[in-house]
Amino acid sequence: MIHFDTVLWWVCGCCGALRPRYKRLVDNIFPEDPEDGLVKANMEKLTFYALSAPEKLDRIGAYLSERLSRDVARHRYGYVCIAMEALDQLLMACHCQSINLFVESFLKMVRKLLESDKPNLQILGTNSFVKFANIEEDTPSYHRSYDFFVSRFSEMCHSSYEDPDIRTKIRMAGIKGLQGVVRKTVNDELQANIWDPQHMDKIVPSLLFNLQCGEGTESRSPSPLQASEKEKESPVELTERCFRELLGRAAYGNIKNAVTPVLMHLDNHSLWEGKVFAVRCFKIIMYSIQSQHSHLVIQQLLGHLDANSKNSATVRAGIVEVLLEAAAIAASGSVGPTVLEVFNTLLRQLRLSVDYELTGSYDPTSNIGIKIIKTHEERQLQEAVIRTIGSFANTLPTYQRSEVMLFIMGKIPVPGVHPALVSTASGPEGTRMIQVMLLKSLVQVTAGFQTTNMLTALPSSFLEPLLSFSLTEDPEVRLLVLTILLSLIDRHDNRPKFSTISIISDISVLKLKVDKCSRQDNLFMKKHGQQLYRHIYLGCKEQSSGRQHYETLYTLLALLSMELANEEVVVDLIRLALALQDLALSTDESLPIYNRCAVHALAAAYLNLICQLTTVPAFCQHIHEVIEVRQKESPYLLPEDVFIDNPKLPSSLEKAEGDVLFLQSKITEVLGGSGYNTERLATPYVPQYTDEDRLSKRKSIGETISLQVEVESRNSPEKEERTPAEEITFETLKNAIVDSVGMEEQERERRRQVVEKFQKAPFEEIAAHCGARATLLQSKLNQIFEITIRPPPSPSGTISSGYGQSQSRSVPVYEMKFPDLCVY
Repeated sequence: MIHFDTVLWWVCGCCGALRPRYKRLVDNIFPEDPEDGLVKANMEKLTFYALSAPEKLDRIGAYLSERLSRDVARHRYGYVCIAMEALDQLLMACHCQSINLFVESFLKMVRKLLESDKPNLQILGTNSFVKFANIEEDTPSYHRSYDFFVSRFSEMCHSSYEDPDIRTKIRMAGIKGLQGVVRKTVNDELQANIWDPQHMDKIVPSLLFNLQCGEGTESRSPSPLQASEKEKESPVELTERCFRELLGRAAYGNIKNAVTPVLMHLDNHSLWEGKVFAVRCFKIIMYSIQSQHSHLVIQQLLGHLDANSKNSATVRAGIVEVLLEAAAIAASGSVGPTVLEVFNTLLRQLRLSVDYELTGSYDPTSNIGIKIIKTHEERQLQEAVIRTIGSFANTLPTYQRSEVMLFIMGKIPVPGVHPALVSTASGPEGTRMIQVMLLKSLVQVTAGFQTTNMLTALPSSFLEPLLSFSLTEDPEVRLLVLTILLSLIDRHDNRPKFSTISIISDISVLKLKVDKCSRQDNLFMKKHGQQLYRHIYLGCKEQSSGRQHYETLYTLLALLSMELANEEVVVDLIRLALALQDLALSTDESLPIYNRCAVHALAAAYLNLICQLTTVPAFCQHIHEVIEVRQKESPYLLPEDVFIDNPKLPSSLEKAEGDVLFLQSKITEVLGGSGYNTERLATPYVPQYTDEDRLSKRKSIGETISLQVEVESRNSPEKEERTPAEEITFETLKNAIVDSVGMEEQERERRRQVVEKFQKAPFEEIAAHCGARATLLQSKLNQIFEITIRPPPSPSGTISSGYGQSQSRSVPVYEMKFPDLCVY
């Protein structure tokens, strides 16, 4: 009798022999005890069979998937791990064309694991997917989808499992899974576009969530020797690495889709107000993306700032701070093609902030939903915007920075000149505040500005409106204008050495950097020198000027002397300093006693500086003698006793005369011996209130006619000769331009001489001069009448009169003989 077990063994053995070989090979890799792990010898047989018969690979995958599903359902997790290990090895070994169907089975099993509620299975499935993601497939796939994996890995990144260690492992698995999805799909054009908003809206917030969770413990980047394994594998560092990799793979057209979820995440979680995390996120973005794409991020931030125009000041300030950091990181010129649009947006935010501060409402036309506006928060926002403008300007080349300066100057409201720019909501006070804010922005833009050509750096379209603000009654505006001028003129960093006014006995201790004045600088001073002198003089004349104003004016005079001074400019600056002394002595001006003493001290300090720069011993001696007398008799006329916190000033300056004053006659005498223009030195400086006018813009036609007659009066008819026509060359035109720059000063001096002549000359001389002019006028009229009445010359020639003079003979046209070429 045959035993039952023997029969059962015989039936199973026969049936097993009839099973397909690939199934038998798959079954053999599983041991009886799952604790023993994968049977390696049988796994090698299965791998060899798969490589030898690649058409069976999809069936092997399907059978493994079937076994794994059954084991998961029966909670036999040891066999599940063995099945996944086998799949991983087959996947790594096989790269044939049939691998696509095998991959489908593989992804099906990974999906089965990820759907499980067991953390270990989720982590196992993720690890297998990451290994798969690192494999470069030889054949493309047209139908594979990763939507489920993006959603599931994002969900794992937000895991709230009770056990913190397991929760951390699940989140890290989710991050690694997202990293794998990105690696697998970002460079494969046949896959679904991972940069689509539907995917980015899941991936980016998941990464930011984990980045934010470890915000307090991160950011120190320990060295590998100091960092423990736990720190190396922290979710924060892994998240940052994944985020950087994602951004580094972003092409030009994908930057917007990658950055938009970041903006939305910061909005939804109110993270702009804290600034720290928002700044950190965008530092990662700016350092990770390709440098040529930096301007796209900046443009998105600017657009987001506009979209939040009516949000709280803290939110807007947070966005502006992020812009500030982004501009500092961005490479030079990365602001992009719309440079002026960047500054236009920032200036618009500055204007809105001023309106909000003064009106107290984000929408003055509506009373619904009015938020409480805090003045100090708006002020902080304004300062942040101004700093950001300066940060952007520092990334620009010189020529673009000049354009930005002109652009901002055109935005400054001037009542009566730019009425459209004046804010209607906040009134005159708003106009003044906007002026101050925009001038502060100009201070930031011009800080560190370096140029070799002052004519191009300071064109008339920028300098004239800037100087016009230096005459306003607002002392803060005047001080800002002077600060801007100092930044533009100081090209050798001499400005800090004149931060305070003092009498320096030896200026060599300052170690000043002085270069020879270039031709462009000479042209600049010829064109704009008188404007600068006039505004310095009128700035000293302002009653509201304080200590800081006089110190800045002294610095401006000193920088002009070292940066832009030739011999003619030095003479004019000395005349200006002596005119300031006369201003302080004048009783016609209603200057307070402090201002008078301050102007005296300013003139003394500047003359002490300029005399040492000119190195004329007699000039230095005179200046030092006057200063010594002042130190003994009138210390309140020197800067050391005036520009202090509590100066001791006299009740009046009636005793300011004699040896305590600098004498124009003495200075003219000593400088004349060294070759300086004594005639110009002896002429007192008087500010002209029509410096901006040019000869072509005179108000009266009579003035022009009088000048023409005056010029003709110097040319006697007897000396009149016909000069040959001058050949016009480039050099001729260049000389004409240079000469025309100084015409204004020459014409002014000539007219002054004419007026002085008519005031002081005897009556007989004036009568003779007028008679000569009448005779000259009559002779010119006779010439004009002769040309007008005389008949035109004819081809018939001329005839001689009896006095030896040639006289034209009038011949009728029909008798004239024309050359053949003139007849048709």
